[in-house]
Amino acid sequence: MKFRPKRLLRKQRVRPLSRVHIKIHNGQLEIMGMGAWYSYWRDPYHLLLTLPWSGFLCLICIFYVTINAVFALAYWVGGDCIANARPGSFLDAFFFSVQTLASIGYGAMYPKTTYANIIVTIEAMIGVMGIAMLTGLAFARFSRPTARVIFSRVTLITVYEGMPTLTFRTANQRRNMILEAQMRLYLMRDEVTAEGQFMRRIYDLKLLRNQTPSFTLSWSVMHVIDQSSPLYGMTPESLIQTNTMLIASVSGIDETVSQVVHARHSYGADEILWNHQFVDIMHQTPDGHRYVDYQYFHDVLPLE
Repeated sequence: MKFRPKRLLRKQRVRPLSRVHIKIHNGQLEIMGMGAWYSYWRDPYHLLLTLPWSGFLCLICIFYVTINAVFALAYWVGGDCIANARPGSFLDAFFFSVQTLASIGYGAMYPKTTYANIIVTIEAMIGVMGIAMLTGLAFARFSRPTARVIFSRVTLITVYEGMPTLTFRTANQRRNMILEAQMRLYLMRDEVTAEGQFMRRIYDLKLLRNQTPSFTLSWSVMHVIDQSSPLYGMTPESLIQTNTMLIASVSGIDETVSQVVHARHSYGADEILWNHQFVDIMHQTPDGHRYVDYQYFHDVLPLE
């Protein structure tokens, strides 16, 4: 019996990853270039979705003029192939391309040779596909759900019902309801394990109330700092030394569009204030009506 040698597996060449530059300042972790639209140039679809509207419209105009100029050049090279067009006129060929690409067809100019009909056929197919793609991209940009949620500029550590409590507040700016809103709070800090290995560890912080059936006005988010809390025993100096950062994330169903929306905010170590309290934004009129004054939403007062 003959044994066939096993075929050796070829080593696949792994493309080296580009360097990702990370900057940490007061606990704020910043990945250079993250979120910038121009960082997605290798992913055209994502680039067109993240491109600012001004750049998106300019790109469409440039593409539209360029594609019509290319086909106008093709008609112009074909000689006298367009009826009622001035001989050798690149401008007439350009506007004939515009009419063909948009399927306008005024009838004043039309192809009169086989060569022109072939170019018209190719351009009509490209025009149909181009309109469909641009319509889909515009719809995708308009239909992206967004949340207009603001967070307080700082978070506080103060005493609440006899326990040190981390507190910040958030509000819905749209004056509609975010149904089944859920809040999550994470703590990130630098740690060294028992084996001496450095790592950036993430903790989930337990909240007094992490969800609400309808998020309409404001929401005070609280985390009690007890012995089970990662913040237990921490001081302002230790927060800075460990590059501590808090990340708050809220998500829910927007009542208007019936789609899931989300928002997030981060707090660095220098944005965590001790022994302060927020200025009250709930007020009452002389006739007994209550109102919310967001003018003092970010204001805090030191405790004596």
